[in-house]
Amino acid sequence: MFVGWEGVGLSSFLLINFWFTRIQANKAAMKAMLVNRVGDFFILCALFGLLYLCGSLEYDVVFSTVPYMADLTFKELGYSFPVLDMVCIALFLGAMGKSAQLGLHTWLPDAMEGPTPVSALIHAATMVTAGVFLLARCSFLFELSPTALLFIQYVGACTAIFAASTGLFQNDMKKVIAYSTCSQLGYMVFAAGLSNYDVSVFHLSNHAFFKALLFLAAGSVIHAVSDEQDMRKMGGLKNLLPFSYSVVVIGSLALIGFPFLAGFYSKDIILEAAFAKNSVTSHFCFYLGTFAAFFTAFYSTRLLFLVFLAEPNGSKVTTFAAHEPSWRMSLPLFLLALFSITVGFFTKDIFIGFGSDFWDYSIFMLSQNYSLRDIEFINILDKLTPLIFTLMGTFVAYYIYAFALGDVYSLKQKPLFQKVYNFLSRKWYFDRLYNEFITQSVLSYSLYGLYINIDRGLLEKSGPSGSVSAVRNFSKDLNSLQSGNIKDYLLFFLIGIFAIIFLIYCQTPILTFAFFASFIFNLDEN
Repeated sequence: MFVGWEGVGLSSFLLINFWFTRIQANKAAMKAMLVNRVGDFFILCALFGLLYLCGSLEYDVVFSTVPYMADLTFKELGYSFPVLDMVCIALFLGAMGKSAQLGLHTWLPDAMEGPTPVSALIHAATMVTAGVFLLARCSFLFELSPTALLFIQYVGACTAIFAASTGLFQNDMKKVIAYSTCSQLGYMVFAAGLSNYDVSVFHLSNHAFFKALLFLAAGSVIHAVSDEQDMRKMGGLKNLLPFSYSVVVIGSLALIGFPFLAGFYSKDIILEAAFAKNSVTSHFCFYLGTFAAFFTAFYSTRLLFLVFLAEPNGSKVTTFAAHEPSWRMSLPLFLLALFSITVGFFTKDIFIGFGSDFWDYSIFMLSQNYSLRDIEFINILDKLTPLIFTLMGTFVAYYIYAFALGDVYSLKQKPLFQKVYNFLSRKWYFDRLYNEFITQSVLSYSLYGLYINIDRGLLEKSGPSGSVSAVRNFSKDLNSLQSGNIKDYLLFFLIGIFAIIFLIYCQTPILTFAFFASFIFNLDEN
């Protein structure tokens, strides 16, 4: 698994850097690789820990051995740390890097520098879902670590609300969809943290279809308007690109969880399972997930309005040159749109149906953690809350951009709204935090603390340059002894002879030194 894990990372690095002459593509590829190295460090720590505990990295051996080590602790500085909790948290930190969870998410929006089919590959079903796969595959471990499950729930819920709120005011069409991916990954992760691994993978499967559809449809629109990605420079494309408009509508409705489309069956079941769990953490996930659904509906409707329904804002030449893609591009869009409508309905009983043996022994859940049966006893109003918030987000976005843009412009002049707008549009200042306080601190310490003072200072002076200077100075001193005076040469000659004789015949170095010193003293007096 780890070899494939690294292979996916390498492939993503090369694909993001496809336009290798673009500086931004180079930076985005390196950022993706470096951020994922952080996660990979922790997953390596987890693998070494499992190898030390179980003597093997085979899934069957590990899963059958670990239950006997559930109470094993590691003592350090007077504290006891459960070993299994440390291993599971390290595994999840590795998954955070791949699945772009809060803290290690910064590479994901920048990965949009690659070609649009690459974005569809990375976001739909390959790299970013690897972390969710890891959580489900290692359910045997996580079920024995309640602490790790709590941590997973909090991180997943915070990621969902963070990415959804950040997508509200993004203007790059692909970045809006990228943040929606990050938000949906948050849903998958906190579903796994609630021990609903089957529901998590069900949402992963459904998400693959409508997210690939959205990215490829965005690529179709961007191609149609001469590679323009800023939504503020589009508009009025509904009649010019009716097929692209149709598939983007289908993908957006599936994304927001509109009834009876793919996203509805998986996202709503995640939120219902969170509410049915009936704990403080699960309700925290439910409410944040519900607000994230509102934001998702808002920015999806905003995207549709700015790109297709608003008055044209692009150049006249670009707008009138817009055209539908060829059948080679249209056929995948049609198939993905078809699956985005039907796949949730046709696979729900396979993935999460009662009595389904689809997962067999691949996923393990403790009986007390199984909450899908409790969904049947939830109040109908609580069940409908996510759908109500979704519809509210859609209507609010449509009303604002269709009828109240003047009021929004007036609101933008308010200092408080400007702060909120800057906070959200600049991604909660995560990039600034990392660049100014972490990256720059590390670079400054590397330059002044390590390179100048240690590498070019201590090591250089005690090593190569120091040796060269010592030899050079010693050579100058020897050179000064070559006076050309024969009396000086005879004196050095006699001193050398006597020194050799005394070193040979004296019993101790102290006597040798004393005899030699007295001889020199008498010689000077004479």
